[in-house]
Amino acid sequence: MKPRHLITLLDLSSEEFRALIRRAIELKHMKSPYEPLRNKVLGMMFEKSSTRTRLSFEVGMVQFGGAAIFLSPRDTQLGRGEPIEDSARVVSRMVDGVMLRTHAHETVETFAAYSRVPVINGLTDRFHPCQLLADMQTYFEHRGDIAGKTVAWIGDGNNMCQTYIHAAGLLDFKLRIACPAGYEPESALIEWAGDRVELLSDPSDAARGADLVVTDVWASMGQESEQAQRRNAFQGYQVDSTLMELAASEALFMHCLPAHRGEEVSAEVLEGPQSVIWDEAENRLHSQKALLELLLVKN
Repeated sequence: MKPRHLITLLDLSSEEFRALIRRAIELKHMKSPYEPLRNKVLGMMFEKSSTRTRLSFEVGMVQFGGAAIFLSPRDTQLGRGEPIEDSARVVSRMVDGVMLRTHAHETVETFAAYSRVPVINGLTDRFHPCQLLADMQTYFEHRGDIAGKTVAWIGDGNNMCQTYIHAAGLLDFKLRIACPAGYEPESALIEWAGDRVELLSDPSDAARGADLVVTDVWASMGQESEQAQRRNAFQGYQVDSTLMELAASEALFMHCLPAHRGEEVSAEVLEGPQSVIWDEAENRLHSQKALLELLLVKN
């Protein structure tokens, strides 16, 4: 039987997505020891640096009674040009699951196709499903189900934005995306989402009446050479107090971190009463534990 993977959120049904959120909240408040992954090992392969992704999976495995092995490109033959297919065949014979945080989305897809064990997309240039699990857990904790609500995405149509499109389709919320010309998400994703997604150019139009306002850095990892160009293109796309005042009175603010205060978000908003970024960051641990339970225990 082929293992189950999480490559994008679309590997989950709407019901499973909500069930994972509920389970993550349960695990967060669980007091008694719970070690369903005793003697299990997660291989963690990183091409991109990480704080929250590494911590959430490594701590999650330890708390579940298992272990996690960190592998950078310097530690494996994958970093020296070994075919992805070969690495997948070897690694998956020695561990119980694999998490990859990499550049090309095709790397995770190919690895999963040749793996004997579940593969989790810890981040690619196209999608970041693990972060969305934490974001949605955070919203549900603070405001309840997000169905029928409005989310404003301000900034780059990047991997986070594209994963929010998937989430809008699965959890049935309205997503308004405000980004400058040339930085839109993939057109096929917009078409897939239909009327759940609206593409705009004015951040004010996106934020007006929104229940959740989200942003990310203007230049993601691997785009450092474009930083000056992007800073110019994204002028006027900062989430500041003026923009947040246009949102609903009970609106929340989220950012997957790391954040650049004074660029994509003002320090006033990031540290303000509507910001739930520290809950969002902590919830990476609990949502990843729920995911590990689903894939490594129940798979």
